[in-house]
Amino acid sequence: MSEHRRHRKNKKLIDAEKRQGVELRKDDVDRQLLALDEINGYKVRPGMYNMYGATMLANGINFTIYSNGATSITLLLYHRNEKEPFVKIPFPESYRIGKVYSMIVFGLDIENLEYCYSVDGPWNPSKGLLFDKSHILLDPFAKAVSGQRIWGEHLMEGNTYRARVVRDNFEWDDVTSLGTPMCDSIIYEMHVRGFTMDKSSGVRCRGTFEGITEKADYLAKLGVTAVELMPIFEFDETRDRREVNGKTLLDYWGYNTTAFFAPNTSYSHQAEHNKEGVELKYMIKELKKRNIEVILDVVFNHTAEGNENGPFISFKGFDNNIYYLLTPNGLYYNFSGCGNTMNCNHPMVQEYIVSCLKYWVEEYRVDGFRFDLASILGRDQDGSPMDRPPLIQRLAYDPILGDVKLIAEAWDAGGMYQVGNFPAWKRWAEWNGKYRDDIRSFLKGDIWSAPEAVKRITGSMDLYGGAYLGYESSVNFINCHDGFTLYDLYAYNNKHNEDNGWNNTDGANDNRSWNCGAEGDTDDPEINDLRFRMMRNAITVLMCSRGTPMIYAGDEFGNTQFGNNNAYCQDNEISWLDWSLLEKNKVFYGFYRNMIQFRRKHAVIRKDLASAKCGYPNVSVHTENPDNGNITKDSRVVCVRFSGYDEKKGHDDIVYLAINAYWEDIQIMLPNPPAGAFWALCADTGGDEEGKYYYNRPKPLTWRNKTLQARSVSVFIASYGVEYDK
Repeated sequence: MSEHRRHRKNKKLIDAEKRQGVELRKDDVDRQLLALDEINGYKVRPGMYNMYGATMLANGINFTIYSNGATSITLLLYHRNEKEPFVKIPFPESYRIGKVYSMIVFGLDIENLEYCYSVDGPWNPSKGLLFDKSHILLDPFAKAVSGQRIWGEHLMEGNTYRARVVRDNFEWDDVTSLGTPMCDSIIYEMHVRGFTMDKSSGVRCRGTFEGITEKADYLAKLGVTAVELMPIFEFDETRDRREVNGKTLLDYWGYNTTAFFAPNTSYSHQAEHNKEGVELKYMIKELKKRNIEVILDVVFNHTAEGNENGPFISFKGFDNNIYYLLTPNGLYYNFSGCGNTMNCNHPMVQEYIVSCLKYWVEEYRVDGFRFDLASILGRDQDGSPMDRPPLIQRLAYDPILGDVKLIAEAWDAGGMYQVGNFPAWKRWAEWNGKYRDDIRSFLKGDIWSAPEAVKRITGSMDLYGGAYLGYESSVNFINCHDGFTLYDLYAYNNKHNEDNGWNNTDGANDNRSWNCGAEGDTDDPEINDLRFRMMRNAITVLMCSRGTPMIYAGDEFGNTQFGNNNAYCQDNEISWLDWSLLEKNKVFYGFYRNMIQFRRKHAVIRKDLASAKCGYPNVSVHTENPDNGNITKDSRVVCVRFSGYDEKKGHDDIVYLAINAYWEDIQIMLPNPPAGAFWALCADTGGDEEGKYYYNRPKPLTWRNKTLQARSVSVFIASYGVEYDK
């Protein structure tokens, strides 16, 4: 073959590989053809414009970045942990197409490499233009960040963050999407560090992804179908480091993201260097083997750069006027409560967010996302609410995201509250804040809230009817990271956030909690018995409600935050789970686990089945009198019956939930059971004379009358004499 023909063949190969976005193979590429230019001692050539971030190729590293307003961009390359770059490589003008700059650099050792950018352009703060080539900027597409490896230590000077290049050779084997329907899901919200950081967790790798892997069998036994991880994108926990009452306070929760494509390196047990994410991927793989999905809590409403007084990390220096919502004089709208607000519906920002989510689905195989302050995703560039937000619609219909769960926290700090009105396109679910509030109120004895409680238990169809997915849009919860734990809900009348350093002014004041007679821990056995009864009430109602239940890690064994309802900064015993309580409160844990299993055994609670053969409606509501379905503000008892024909069981599946929120015993009568069946008791949160709260084999009733103990919940099934599995 002639030299000319050989070069033509290699050129065609390069062009084909550029279009396909695959690695350039050494054996097939002529080095002389690749190394077209030399800048500051390094061979370079135009890169792959559709591969954002830094991507390792066989012969070099592809760097691709974009900026709408920049006049020039320079790549800064560092050796690991060194203060000054060993080379600066400006992108030639010929390496720019549109607003995208792309360059392949050869001869780099990724094991000893860190990189940043310098971006030049106009400086006009009143118009939101903050280009300054003296700023050292983190790649917005960085897949790993340096200087964050050790929790609680920021190893780089000032607000500087550097990126690393990542290898991706993880073997997923036959792991696929589980696709658990929302109605069949039981979500377990957790903080990666807090879940196993306490010594009582008994794991080898405390506070890490590996620590969760060590607890995978525990989660499977508990019966949850998904874990929802509080933010795991790279964040700097030291950003607001301070000392209060002898405690070092950090940005513990992690809701101030610095790099959206990078996992938090301090959540890995071992230093992964250029294999960032391997430990997280292994954790996801092991959880999926146990039929547990992984949902990520993502924060696209704001970034860690804050307002005009905040640091330049990346977005401010690349395109401040595009990435953020700005006032007419160039200041920051603050609908997030954190200083800035992302301009989510600008086409470039849309593209960034969609690319990020697709990356986590493609590379990490995550199963869903919970969007923090998701109402911001529906604001226009002037901050006004949009009728049909393009980003939210685009996420609903994106092919790669087609099977993942999309869950909105349907409010923001700017006063937009959209629970029941979030633009869903039949794809989005919502954290149902009204479920939390109404059920808390009713269970603590606000009996006038009974009509609202009924709506929540039966699927909140007043919120999610019509064009929405009904109860599948409702993520029901009583407790989450933001607020009291389940134990604290019945141990404190008031929040106790003094250790946060804000004179107890932070955190929610509307908690709808009740301390059962004493504030905080007590040795009074009657108060403690009542507290655990109230906790049993809560989990029973949650597991017997239409919608997707979400529980907070540690609630299953009575974990406490000592009355702190805003533990965002507490990296200590306040936030860490105390696993010794699992043994101390093992009776409660057993009941909690049994109620999860009860829900999983009875599909009729979770969704409408075929019509019951006995003729009962799918859902019916009753007072203590089964013939009275009129729940009023004076109702002290609420009963809900779920009915349907279960083809797997071969008979009707009928569950009867009875709640006495009153402080005295009340006699109820159950409806007539179907022909050939009898009522059997499965759970009684008040307990029987033998101290039982749950019956693995339902206890038959000899008559239809039943005394509901004060402040208690009972659950019955229509039994056809079939033995109930243990």
